[in-house]
Amino acid sequence: MRASGVLLPVSSIPSKYGIGCFSKEAYEVVDQLVSAGQQYWQILPLGPTGYGDSPYQAFSTFAGNPYFIDLEDLIEKKLLTVEECEAIEWFGHVSYVDYDKQYQNRFVLLRKAFERFDTSDADFQAFMEEEKFWLEDYCLYMAIKNSVGGKGWIDWPKELKTRQAKAIAAAKTEFAEEILFYAFQQYFFTRQWDKLKAYANESGIKIIGDVPIYVAFDSADAWSAPALFQFNRDREPKSVAGCPPDAFSATGQLWGNPVYNWKNHKKDGYSWWIKRMESAMRRYDVARIDHFRGFDEYYAIPYGDKTAEHGKWEKGPGLELFDVLKEKVEGLEVIAEDLGVLTDSVLEMLKNSGFPGMKVLQFAFDDTENSSYLPYKYESPNCVVYTGTHDNETTKGWLENQNEHDNRFVREYICCYDAPVNDCVWGLIRAAMASVADLCIIPIQDYLCLGNEARMNAPSTLGDNWKWRLTKGQISEGTLYTMKELTR
Repeated sequence: MRASGVLLPVSSIPSKYGIGCFSKEAYEVVDQLVSAGQQYWQILPLGPTGYGDSPYQAFSTFAGNPYFIDLEDLIEKKLLTVEECEAIEWFGHVSYVDYDKQYQNRFVLLRKAFERFDTSDADFQAFMEEEKFWLEDYCLYMAIKNSVGGKGWIDWPKELKTRQAKAIAAAKTEFAEEILFYAFQQYFFTRQWDKLKAYANESGIKIIGDVPIYVAFDSADAWSAPALFQFNRDREPKSVAGCPPDAFSATGQLWGNPVYNWKNHKKDGYSWWIKRMESAMRRYDVARIDHFRGFDEYYAIPYGDKTAEHGKWEKGPGLELFDVLKEKVEGLEVIAEDLGVLTDSVLEMLKNSGFPGMKVLQFAFDDTENSSYLPYKYESPNCVVYTGTHDNETTKGWLENQNEHDNRFVREYICCYDAPVNDCVWGLIRAAMASVADLCIIPIQDYLCLGNEARMNAPSTLGDNWKWRLTKGQISEGTLYTMKELTR
């Protein structure tokens, strides 16, 4: 069935208190998607972010970001007051998240709410039991990390770094209250998200979530299960993940995530991946798996290198992993992020998996005039078409920054010639909609014809990423009507 949707990160919702969250404004987003004739809402990873604020470098692959907890819900439950929440200066600019203010202020409020919360609550106790397999390690990890000034586990005292039994037992006792505080955050994150997702589903909107291929080095996952990663005896990575030099970066992308020890994953039947994808399918309706080609071959960069130029390709688990996941994970529904230079073996793996891949229009218009991303070259409807992704410029920004040849080519292709740039943005959205792709996802910035001031992420850069937000009322009734008509 042909369907369409919108890419809009939770952090970009115009909620109160400085960042998008699971507030009434999130429910309004669902209503707007319905009004615009959409069926999908795609978001970015929901994990707790650290240095650089990237959702692809979370402290846990299973945990949720406490920034997304709706403080107004805590006010209703009398765990906080309006005065406490409004006494804080949350942002310098209404269109951008100030992550430093979030870090400095939100946990102060959450701690106040925790102190007023009854931890003997039956539902809270049930939640801790249900999520025990990851929650205990995550909460202990965060409690220890907080006690040592935020240092990553690689810099902890040896007995904690290597999880010696006596030290772990002592830490559980010493930080018992702090462990409960982190469990409290996860409880409210989960219950609020589940309620929002249920509302979306009841309204006919499915959620496309994002599952990064790797976990962060500074994460409970890497600390609690070192055998799953390529670490040496000192628990340092032998290699880290990234991408070779490409159109995004002349020196490649050095992500720094530890790479998997696939032999050990295979040895225990990929149990960690089964748990990970079961968790993802409870949280989302569809999981977009980032960097799909890394399952065929992954790019391993020597630990300590300053760039990604000297990495090499290593063999991944291939289709075997997905055959296991299809058998073990109920309701598995996946979009494969298959962008970049693809080898024959990757294409074969994608084809045999049956998962839809991705087509990005911004990659279609180059000097060859023969890109496989041109809409008429899609070989199968089993794909998802985008104007751009969170890693691209906005479509307006991209059009404004093109060279003369590419600009002429795209304008000729969509019959925009001398038209204003906003008309070209709509022309590209129409080209995506009119393609044979079963699913079309458009970033909200493109529907609003916003420039690169609204760009979400520029790969291989730090400082200005992941910050952009909608302002209240920015999505007008006229925009929703046009979206609906174009979709129809």
